[in-house]
Amino acid sequence: MKVLVTGAHGQLGRDILRVMEEESPERHHVIGMGRHDLDIKAGQQVMTRFEEERPEIVIHAAAYTQVDQAESELDQAYAVNALGTRNVAVAAEKVGAKLIYISTDYVFDGCNKTPYTEFDAVNPQSVYGKSKRAGEEFVLALSRQHFIVRTSWVYGEYGANFVKTMLKLGKSGKPIQVVNDQMGSPTYTVDLARFLKNLMQTELYGIYHATNAGSCTWYEFACAIFEESGMEVELSPCTTQAFPRPAPRPAYSVLDHMGIRLSGLEDLRPWREALKAFLHFSVNI
Repeated sequence: MKVLVTGAHGQLGRDILRVMEEESPERHHVIGMGRHDLDIKAGQQVMTRFEEERPEIVIHAAAYTQVDQAESELDQAYAVNALGTRNVAVAAEKVGAKLIYISTDYVFDGCNKTPYTEFDAVNPQSVYGKSKRAGEEFVLALSRQHFIVRTSWVYGEYGANFVKTMLKLGKSGKPIQVVNDQMGSPTYTVDLARFLKNLMQTELYGIYHATNAGSCTWYEFACAIFEESGMEVELSPCTTQAFPRPAPRPAYSVLDHMGIRLSGLEDLRPWREALKAFLHFSVNI
């Protein structure tokens, strides 16, 4: 199976390549394209590359992910997340490829008190969330063989993320405050990549929520990081108001995995178990 991955040099993209190449190299020919290999904002370039490569599956992980910066860079966020996704969807459809689009919990407003299902109404509050929802709409309209996979609180070995930030702060010996009024589900990139690898081999098209199982607040996540890494840290909870940011964050963005259950797919393991595996096996943190 020929698989093309956009955003291949990003945090998730790199683990998608690693999972494909390490766990099933004989079954999949994987082409990774970063921003210097493919400008998804350039529609003709995308079409030309897709027609040259003729992938059977496209995993679209490229995105503008600077949540706060997007509030003042609206055009750039939409150029990448909306129109860039349109270009990928059109080209994937032209060559007959299945399309997996990586989306986000930020398409929801965070007002729920129970986990969001794939069938709940979206209501993004930030420019980032609105631009990613626009990308979803292009995929729904332009690709017949599509999977939209929403995820949240992603961390892994590559790039910057919350786990690495906490470990760095913990080593400083200074007191740390972490917000305790935002709840979601941490997601280990390796587990998400394995889910995508399994999903792409099906024809169970639609929207999926894919995070590690369970939920916690950012403060509870930080507590687990320090407990699992054996670090003694002076850690205290605080409110979101104590750390105002340009972009609003969903107060509650736990994603229910109804799509996975109804389709009979294997769910992702519990978030604490995944965190333990990440801390045990990763060497670049």
